Amino acid sequence: PVVLKNVKEGVRIVDEEQFGPVVPVIPYKTTEEAIQRANATTYGLGASVWSGDVDTAADVAAKLVAGTTWVNDHGNIIDGAPFGGAKESGIGHEGGEEGLLAFMQLQVVKVKKGQAKFSRL
Repeated sequence: PVVLKNVKEGVRIVDEEQFGPVVPVIPYKTTEEAIQRANATTYGLGASVWSGDVDTAADVAAKLVAGTTWVNDHGNIIDGAPFGGAKESGIGHEGGEEGLLAFMQLQVVKVKKGQAKFSRL
């Protein structure tokens, strides 16, 4: 794994989606600034929030726009839970009920009462 410091927005490792054991560390002054900067990217497959205060970290995680956000962890997928991205990081979800529904097509058929029999297939 590689931890990069002294990087900022405008550098590929910050601006583009990463799929390797690399993390850029970017200082921030306020939690709101960190949330805004994290959400400013066009990607959102996954995010993680690390903190000694789990409640605060969970509040921050809920404000991030990502398909999955971990608190004090990263990359562990829960069996049966939906998995997918946000923004330009994928379309739809797989896994869980939500993933199954992505492969289904809903159809509503309205028959005027008394006109015909309707049975489920």
